[in-house]
Amino acid sequence: MKIKFSRHAQRRAKLYKIPEATILKILDGTEWNQGNQEIIENVDGFNYPLKIVISVEDDVITVISCYPLKKGIKT
Repeated sequence: MKIKFSRHAQRRAKLYKIPEATILKILDGTEWNQGNQEIIENVDGFNYPLKIVISVEDDVITVISCYPLKKGIKT
């Protein structure tokens, strides 16, 4: 599957210092259903879990947004 980043997602990743490699690692190797989906994942190096919003259409995954979920439990 091809993974694209929206302009919004690129700006959020830069703002919160989230490397694209981290997002790709989370998305890699999983089968996704069609439509919009949210992923919440604990990642080393971040005080809060990361929330990634994606849209899946055909063979293209578009990362819509990514940010630390500050309402989550601190790790």
